[in-house]
Amino acid sequence: MDKKVKKEELTYYGGQAVMEGVMMRGKKAYAMAVRRPCGEITTIEKPLSTLTQRFPILKWPLVRGVTALCSSMALGFTALSQSADIAFEGIEEEENPSRLEKFLTEKFGDKLNDVMKWFAMAFAIIIALGLFMLLPAFIGTLVPVSPALTGVVEGLVRIVIFVAYIFIVSRSKDIQRVFQYHGAEHKAIICHEKNLPLTTENVAACSCLHKRCGTSFMLVVMVITMILFMIVRIEGIWLRFASRILLLPLIAGLSYEVSVKWAGQQDNFLVRAIIFPGMLMQRMTTAEPDEAQIEVAVTALEKVIEQESEEWQLIAAKEEEKEEEIPQIAASEESK
Repeated sequence: MDKKVKKEELTYYGGQAVMEGVMMRGKKAYAMAVRRPCGEITTIEKPLSTLTQRFPILKWPLVRGVTALCSSMALGFTALSQSADIAFEGIEEEENPSRLEKFLTEKFGDKLNDVMKWFAMAFAIIIALGLFMLLPAFIGTLVPVSPALTGVVEGLVRIVIFVAYIFIVSRSKDIQRVFQYHGAEHKAIICHEKNLPLTTENVAACSCLHKRCGTSFMLVVMVITMILFMIVRIEGIWLRFASRILLLPLIAGLSYEVSVKWAGQQDNFLVRAIIFPGMLMQRMTTAEPDEAQIEVAVTALEKVIEQESEEWQLIAAKEEEKEEEIPQIAASEESK
């Protein structure tokens, strides 16, 4: 077994900006660092699900893209929820709750927060599907073009909606701070990938733009969706709506193979040309962080590196034990 390859895989990191913090993830664990209102940094470190180890089929091409997308969405929502609880800790709530709040409290009791979080996640998914999948499909049917170009019109509308959405939400001061943490996350990962010490000065000198960013992934998704529905032409508005939902796993799988498994691990002219639009989009979704935000990002990355290193040490120890067993087995066979 090539231990060097195994170790490199364990140190392949990604991340996400959260409320007043950054979440970093490796292959076996994730760590999140959040700045409390008092100024202290709180960290959360947990192992990741091992579904892909128990079910090897989830590592197959195309399938692994769907698995990665679902796990990233679930982890991202959990991290956002946890970070909000930490970042807004101590903020007083309204003394006089509304009738709806009283009813929900009586109905769900201590589980109300969990219920509301899952409701918010489901609502966000529905809105996203409607805004970025169904609305463009509907608008595409209104433009008088040939069936072959309907997919192009739909794809262009989808990109325009996405860019407009990013532009609108970026006007919020809270979102601007999230974008600063997004930039800090990228800087820290780039600094680590350059094998530089994770000092504030080294991290600050790195770029806010990273080719494995989720923003770039979203643009790849939109382009692949456009190409797919140029080929797959379906008449009837309801069938078109159904196809956009049912083919999402295929779109996610293809996008993952292109954006993460290929472009994310290569560096040549073709790759740079493909990721160029996504890098431009990142200028809207990232911003220069201050030193305090960089400190938070570095804390999260150092914590997950520490966890992954411990995981690697355990794996290396097991491999060494196996290698030691092989000569003993061979010797016993010879003695027979």
